[in-house]
Amino acid sequence: MNKLKFTCIAIAMLSFTAVQAGGILTNTNQNIAFNRMMARDAAIGIDGVYSNPAGVIFLNPGLHLSFNWQVAHQTRTILTTNPDFALGMNNDGKTTKKFKGVADAPCIPSIQAAYNTGKWSFQGSFAVTGGGGKCEFDKGIGSFESAVGAIAGMLKPLGSTGYDVDGYMRGRQYYFGFTVGAAYKLTENLSVYGGVRLLYGTASYKAQLNNIRVNTANGAVPFGAFLDNANATISGGIQQYAEGIQKLQQGIAQYTSAGVQAPAELTAQLTAAESAKAQLEGTQKSLQTLEIYREGVNLMSDQSGFGIAPIMGIDYKVGNFNFAAKYEFKTRIRMKNSSTVKEAHAIDAVNKYRDGSSVPEDQPALLTAGVQWSITPSVRIGAGCHLFFDKSAHWYNHEEKKLDKNTWEFNGGAEWDITDKLQVSGGFQKTNYGLSDEYMNDMSFVVSSYTYGFGVGYKISDKVKVNLAYFQTNYDTYKQDVKPTPANSTTHNDYTRTNRVFGVGVDLTL
Repeated sequence: MNKLKFTCIAIAMLSFTAVQAGGILTNTNQNIAFNRMMARDAAIGIDGVYSNPAGVIFLNPGLHLSFNWQVAHQTRTILTTNPDFALGMNNDGKTTKKFKGVADAPCIPSIQAAYNTGKWSFQGSFAVTGGGGKCEFDKGIGSFESAVGAIAGMLKPLGSTGYDVDGYMRGRQYYFGFTVGAAYKLTENLSVYGGVRLLYGTASYKAQLNNIRVNTANGAVPFGAFLDNANATISGGIQQYAEGIQKLQQGIAQYTSAGVQAPAELTAQLTAAESAKAQLEGTQKSLQTLEIYREGVNLMSDQSGFGIAPIMGIDYKVGNFNFAAKYEFKTRIRMKNSSTVKEAHAIDAVNKYRDGSSVPEDQPALLTAGVQWSITPSVRIGAGCHLFFDKSAHWYNHEEKKLDKNTWEFNGGAEWDITDKLQVSGGFQKTNYGLSDEYMNDMSFVVSSYTYGFGVGYKISDKVKVNLAYFQTNYDTYKQDVKPTPANSTTHNDYTRTNRVFGVGVDLTL
């Protein structure tokens, strides 16, 4: 029963990364130039304030600004197989059920700025570096319903033939990144960069488990009423057995006082009555642990925290090639809870959301490297790779140790200046997470994916350029086999997602 209690509390704190393009906790789509090409790790542009900060020094002297806005729509779909689902009054006897969450982010802003003078480039940026929206499961998720299904299975001996429940879950998560730094041109072909990023995280989670009903031979009844009837019946049975045991003991005592051995049949009746009474008392204790579901579950949690980490970069130009690399150090973040979970629990996972506690949610270190080749003055192709050091971060209960390996990304793209004003580009990105069955759960999941994007850039004037882009992520399906436990008879989950992002940006040169 403690595990059941944990299930309904823990699922309320679903973690969301709504508009992610990048690592498990990192968004790399921080400029429209990335959305339409993706291989920007060695590109020279104002978007390099994020993707290639050392290369920004090779822009013309003066002030460069980039304002970007993105809108994203994402879905999360989980097919959960659980024998207990067959007890669901609205599940038509099926053991596999689909749970779908919708995540919308109508406004994902970012700003990059750089001022180049002499050998220096002073830079700053603001972006949503993680999360970026809210995700809503209007029917809850599989582990949510599994808890109620497990209860219905337990109550079969008391007349339960099924269950029904109204589940709901919503999460919102934003990690805002503020970066400042400077690049220095060592030679006409070589530059370096140093900077720091302040990361501020804010999140809120809400879960409801309401209107729990138990189906019986007389129809569906509210869970509280079922508990009352069951407790009354069990209490009456315990009282009857207690009276019977007392009479049997008195009868045996009469034989004993007379110096005669009590009949074996009488002794057997006493043993059977004591055993039946103990079973009823055990059932009564189990029902007491279910009292937390009497009025359903309504939980809320708000989290906030911040961290700071340095960033280093280097850029080298040779002939028609440009090479660049960047390293972002791990950002140590502790998210402080303001929650309805007020007291410590025996199960440690529940304490992740205890009011006033601080939870480790580090953003992993990131190493990027890229190359860009200018085939002609108007045609460029690029390639790059990203390594997210997920296993070296610190997450609650050391979830990072459950990953098989770190996250790798590979990207490529091309850009063509059709005219002096019009530019088109396209690119792709392959993301490979080091997932494992132990790490995956329906509370928070990622899936390896393939992303492609395309778009245009148009120079309205020498000082103003508009960028438009669309990118879409096609996700794999991760199939997870789950070992059943007393609180969860789920045996299989299929995870997948969709992600579509449209963006517009304006670059200014002053």
